[in-house]
Amino acid sequence: MANSYQIAVLGDKDSVMGFKALGLTVFPVESVEQARSTLHHIAREDYAVVYLTEQLAVQMEADVARYKDELTPAIILIPGKEGSLGMGMANIKKSVERAVGADIL
Repeated sequence: MANSYQIAVLGDKDSVMGFKALGLTVFPVESVEQARSTLHHIAREDYAVVYLTEQLAVQMEADVARYKDELTPAIILIPGKEGSLGMGMANIKKSVERAVGADIL
């Protein structure tokens, strides 16, 4: 039987709770330490994608980098309630440039 992968959303409560209505599993956290622990827990479970707020990602660069070349989970940065820091788009541009060999965005 094939694995049934899930999608997780990790960030502060105000930023992630809306995703629950879409059927995603939300992990509201109150500190960077709690976010780190939760991310590593999620990575050991059947989650294919983890949406992580940019505000937390800034403080968890080493933790996020640890999963960069892993098949799962794919960590996608999203703006938090404070707005975008531009990190998500910057990461997409880097990935596209690495795959295509040029900045096409």
